[in-house]
Amino acid sequence: MKKKISTVLLASFLLLTACSSNSSDTSSTTTPSGGAASTSKEITVWAWDKNFNIAAMNLAKDAYAKDHPDVKINVVEYAQDDIIQKMNTGLNSGSKSGLPNVVLIEDYRAQSFLKTYPDAFADMSASIKASDFAEYKLGPTSLNGKQYGVPFDSGVTGLYVRRDYLEQAGYKVDDLKNIDWQKFIEVGKAVKAKTGKDLLTQDPNDLGLIRMMIQSAGAWYLKSDGTTPDLKDNAVLKEAFETYKEIMNANIVKINSDWNSFLAGFNSGAVASVPTGNWITPSIKSQADQSGKWAVIPFPKLKNTATSVNASNLGGSSWYVLNSTGKDTAADFLGKTLGSDVNLYQKLVTDVGVVGTYKPAAQGEAYTKADDFFGGQKVISDFATWTAQIPKVNYGLHTYAIEDILKVEMQNYLKGKDIAKVFSDAQSQAESQLK
Repeated sequence: MKKKISTVLLASFLLLTACSSNSSDTSSTTTPSGGAASTSKEITVWAWDKNFNIAAMNLAKDAYAKDHPDVKINVVEYAQDDIIQKMNTGLNSGSKSGLPNVVLIEDYRAQSFLKTYPDAFADMSASIKASDFAEYKLGPTSLNGKQYGVPFDSGVTGLYVRRDYLEQAGYKVDDLKNIDWQKFIEVGKAVKAKTGKDLLTQDPNDLGLIRMMIQSAGAWYLKSDGTTPDLKDNAVLKEAFETYKEIMNANIVKINSDWNSFLAGFNSGAVASVPTGNWITPSIKSQADQSGKWAVIPFPKLKNTATSVNASNLGGSSWYVLNSTGKDTAADFLGKTLGSDVNLYQKLVTDVGVVGTYKPAAQGEAYTKADDFFGGQKVISDFATWTAQIPKVNYGLHTYAIEDILKVEMQNYLKGKDIAKVFSDAQSQAESQLK
């Protein structure tokens, strides 16, 4: 049914439209009680993990709202796999309709999105100062000299150790600082002999430990172009595999098969150390009766690789703005919060447990506070220091696809397959599958 619109109403409508057309971010126009028109803007954010990423984004939303009450920010939770599927489906269709303005993408997957959809994401180079973030985060979040991602959490690793078990074996925490993996194994054997406790818990099908080892030396599964498999002649990866096998064969590992049994390994007191990303801290601290028994020291390095350092990374994600309607508001929101707000980063530490990669925040009170659970150690400050030391690598396009190949070859290697044959076969499979 058609309705006639009077000339006066039509003129008013056209005038209103003209007044608001200068901003592509406009979602609605309202007239407050004072009579003056004001523009209301609305953006949508997608992320996963209610207690971590979503909680952090809600703090950023609250901080931005103080000076931008006209902007409505919808924070929507999806599982990471769902976000990947929805993003690929939408971007493959050529339409961004139904997609968010801001999306969280894991660093291991970022280059795949940026290279596959080169026009999909907004250039954030002018919205943040990239040099204010940890160097290693700039590799996955940038492309062709442009900064697309706003670096978020650090997956900086540490070696969590039970000081009481070490002391029973004749060691002090300082004896394990800045060690290599061979020293780690030596300590593990002594701890097992004196206490009966394994040194660590490990799932043989999880290559997270390999990932941490090779990044400590500035190496990855791919060459620097981010696409060419680098397995057959990768000396760092070879040493990591050999070290992993040595650890597994030393009778110091409590085998686990899933996340819950991994947590149970250290929460129950069955293992003396946990080498992993800092995001495990809340799980370590969940056992109040273990307060004062733990310390965190630098991650072990590879013994025979000169470039290996006592710092690495596992995990971590960053925020991206889609190159669509609403991008200016979205970019301003990220730039003024997670891109520059030191006070916000203090709240992220205290309220959520996020160790950010924004370097100016490291001098804040929350970062330098002593943690009684860890015997008064300034754990967050230490993690911030180690974050700055993480080698920068190009995760490229195929991290998980190559790990699917290496998981099988790792099992073959542990069962006795020759190391040269392991990597020769892995290289051939990768080249065949990733054309």
